[in-house]
Amino acid sequence: MDVTFVLYPNMTALDFVGPYDVLASMPGVSPRFVAATLGPVKSDNGLSVVPTDTFDTLKSTDIVVVPGSSHWRELLKDSGGIVEWLREVHPTTKWTTSVCTGSTLLAEAGLVSKATTHWAAREDLEVRGVEVSTDRVVFDGKVVSGAGVSAGIDMALRLVEAEFGEMAAQAVQVGIEYDPQPPRDYDSIPDSVAQGLKAAFESRQA
Repeated sequence: MDVTFVLYPNMTALDFVGPYDVLASMPGVSPRFVAATLGPVKSDNGLSVVPTDTFDTLKSTDIVVVPGSSHWRELLKDSGGIVEWLREVHPTTKWTTSVCTGSTLLAEAGLVSKATTHWAAREDLEVRGVEVSTDRVVFDGKVVSGAGVSAGIDMALRLVEAEFGEMAAQAVQVGIEYDPQPPRDYDSIPDSVAQGLKAAFESRQA
């Protein structure tokens, strides 16, 4: 089973590294990394990844994983060929998935009707005609979206369950010791802090 991770400049590293660690641990899974060229691609925090394929050479895959970026609005203006490639490869996939703001690219490609995303990008998803969910993982037919960043691990575990069964998903979860116990309850963050964070995110789009 080929699992293809989409790479592009300023992607968020954990958006694809989390799902990669989960999915690549399964027998028979062959990870691939696709980008516009075969040159190293640098994430928004400086991690460089070397693609195995390009949008011109890879025309089919079993699973696609589209990571998000803190520069998602800039990416929506010029995706560097990602949107066109997604439209082309989507008919060949068993699952087309996204993490964080990656769902806005699926929406731009016209591939999803209901999805989740990072909380700062919900409006960008909604204006593209998508029903926005606040759930951590959303299935919309064969399109699966995960919410912000770390939710990519949850999304990948759900894919493992769908493809390999509940016991396999449990084994992977135990193997990576995925048992989130954050120091802060998400719902306890003051509105003033949340608004400040949103403003910081939006300032990157200028």
